[in-house]
Amino acid sequence: MAYNEFLADRVRTVLCKRSVDFEEKRMFGGLCILVDDKMCMGIINDELMARVGEETEQKIQHKEGVRPMDFTGRRMKGYAYVGQSGLDREDDLEFWVDLCLEFNPLAKASKKKKKKK
Repeated sequence: MAYNEFLADRVRTVLCKRSVDFEEKRMFGGLCILVDDKMCMGIINDELMARVGEETEQKIQHKEGVRPMDFTGRRMKGYAYVGQSGLDREDDLEFWVDLCLEFNPLAKASKKKKKKK
């Protein structure tokens, strides 16, 4: 499964403009963007996967292009998919990136796998 390279470039540009240190990992058939070793956002196909927290997720459900994240067929709390209609303008994309960055300090990091000796 490929991800939208143009959208990925747009997200990178916003992150660089904000002077954010980030890491990219190919995961879930898409691209995951980590900030402070925590999944912050990602690109799956043509959608932005936004990690915004449960409280914010409830507040943004009415926004253009937003739908619940259901990657495994089950809704994932605290995450949302944002489609192209919600990302068309640069200020729309910046809104979503900023929302993800705002939640990132509150997000729990996933447990690190122990390396085999």
